[in-house]
Amino acid sequence: MYRACIILIVLFIFQSCDTTPAPEPHGPLPSQRQLDWHDMEYYAFIHFNMNTFTNMEWGDGSEKPEQFNPTQLDTRQWAKTIKDAGMKGVILTAKHHDGFCLWPSAYTEHSVKNSPWKNGSGDVLKELAEACKAYDLKMGVYLSPWDRNHAAYGRPEYVTYFHNQLRELLTQYGAIFEVWFDGANGGSGYYGGANETRKIDNKIYYQWDKVIAIVRELQPNAVIFGDGGPGVRWVGNEEGWANETNWCLLRRDEIYPGTPKYIQLRSGHEDGTHWIPAECDVSIRPGWYYHAAEDTQVKSLDHLVRIYYESIGRNASLLLNLPVDDRGLIHENDIKQLMALKAQIDKDFAENLAVNTQVTASNVRGDSRKFQASHLIDGNPATYWATDDGITSSSITLSFDQPTRVNRILLEEYIPLGQRVKAFTVEAKENGTWKLIDEQTTIGNKRILRFDTIETTEVRVSITSAKAAITLSNIALYHAPNLLTQPEATRDVDGQVTLSVADKNIEIYYTTDGSEPTTASKKYNSPFLIDRPTTLKAMAYNPEDQVSTKASSWDFDIIKNDWKILEPLPGESTEAGKIIDENKNTYWVSAKGSDSRHVVIDLGRTHLLRGFTYAPMQGRWPTGIITHYRFHVSNDNRNWTEVAQGEFGNIKNNPIEQVIPFSPVKGRFIKLEGEKIVDNAQHMSIAELGVLTGGDKQN
Repeated sequence: MYRACIILIVLFIFQSCDTTPAPEPHGPLPSQRQLDWHDMEYYAFIHFNMNTFTNMEWGDGSEKPEQFNPTQLDTRQWAKTIKDAGMKGVILTAKHHDGFCLWPSAYTEHSVKNSPWKNGSGDVLKELAEACKAYDLKMGVYLSPWDRNHAAYGRPEYVTYFHNQLRELLTQYGAIFEVWFDGANGGSGYYGGANETRKIDNKIYYQWDKVIAIVRELQPNAVIFGDGGPGVRWVGNEEGWANETNWCLLRRDEIYPGTPKYIQLRSGHEDGTHWIPAECDVSIRPGWYYHAAEDTQVKSLDHLVRIYYESIGRNASLLLNLPVDDRGLIHENDIKQLMALKAQIDKDFAENLAVNTQVTASNVRGDSRKFQASHLIDGNPATYWATDDGITSSSITLSFDQPTRVNRILLEEYIPLGQRVKAFTVEAKENGTWKLIDEQTTIGNKRILRFDTIETTEVRVSITSAKAAITLSNIALYHAPNLLTQPEATRDVDGQVTLSVADKNIEIYYTTDGSEPTTASKKYNSPFLIDRPTTLKAMAYNPEDQVSTKASSWDFDIIKNDWKILEPLPGESTEAGKIIDENKNTYWVSAKGSDSRHVVIDLGRTHLLRGFTYAPMQGRWPTGIITHYRFHVSNDNRNWTEVAQGEFGNIKNNPIEQVIPFSPVKGRFIKLEGEKIVDNAQHMSIAELGVLTGGDKQN
């Protein structure tokens, strides 16, 4: 013990006497509030406002406060969900483009104070602030500059109104970590009853210099989001990904709200004049606001995992939207996927294998202990490895005591001194030979690479180009488990069935006789033929931990390779073939102004028909979905027998495939009529139409 104490004292004295200077800062640098924002990484967007109750994405401003009336609003449920999901904060749409305010603003009557919710005494912002405090979350606010309700929009007096509301939001609800300004500005609206289009110069109309000054005065620790910052920039898409090359730098004077150069925001500018890092915003559903029709369209686990790696893993933050429903709750389907994502990411980064390595570098700044390579694995973000001035290429080697399986690497620059790395490679030694794993460009705050599992004794990171002396604060290595997801099955018109899973290392086993699949069943290797009524069951199996999913099941019927669309005629619709292309993501929509809302199909030969299937259009903006139908069968395309009629119950809110059985009848031709369409539209749409025969079903 005595000798150990002496050694520690000697080391302390040695390090204290180390006068090697730190590298000089290079280029634009982050402020402290931006550094704090970088540490957030992952936080929630809540789109909840008047649009939730009108089933819109953008309201026109003519809505009435009485329409806002959640029955179970619970911001603590939001906060608990967000916390449990591993997020660190939440940004709420306090006012969207329609102008309705979620707080009792003193400057308008178009707010919750005139809604039936809590008899006009409610304040969503106040309740959320209290919930965030209870669950140790940071809170941000979204305030739309555009206001389609306000009568004075476009005139100077509206700008005063906008500034006053900003002051309300920044003085009544405690600390705010981010103020979010949308780039949508000016256009058609209600505008107090004028119902007209108003255009503004979004570079100058809102007096952005005063807006920034208000935020700096009232919330000095808050970052400001906009297309070009000034604190955080939009990533240039609403899909949740940044480019592989992603600089935290931007030539700020070239970017403004609504900029046509938005594609540049995905990578930033290597020669940027200001530190303005990227934020990736994306919704967990197709829409930003809640729509019951999207309850079945929550993003899959593999999609969410990909978003995580292509945002946080590419030097950006992830702002994941949760559209609170008309009850005032985060929907259970969204919560299920959020927790699945949390569980998978936790597994991916469960153990940092780099802490068990010996780290060496080809250059250490002044051979100094202050900048030694071991800082890369010490878990302390305040320490870092640095090279001598002028050394802009160098390598770090992490050596294991024994062969170790690796498939993830995480890298972090010491960004308080600037972003420097322009290019790097990752190699691993396999059976004594170096193998190139990846070759990339920027690192920044955090870069995560995924690659096929390799068993290795050494991993080498080579910085091949940098702007100045290299400064890295962290390298971590992981062996993430295979991503186990339910198998998916598709069949083409010729009957070839393809089974797929998110991870190529996952195995698939299947049956076609109705039995439950096991690892003793047929193993899927390539597409196979199902050309008659068959029940297919398949499970996914992870050979690493010998865990499998529950079996998924699909009922396939006769194939469609000899089917023909007779009506509408080819000259009337070039898209009609999509009705029978076996792809539910494509669709046909009847011609506008057409009086005919039916389709006729020749099945190629006579079958004993027992029912039909109708798949409605999918996606964010479905239209023409049939609610009431009539279905007919014929042997000669002249004499028709109606075999089924009725309603597709709740199809507007639950647009899934409809399966309608009827008494068996022989026929070669089928006709589907759309008697009534969602929202009384005059056109109808079909994603896929099929029949049920069940004649020689294999089960």
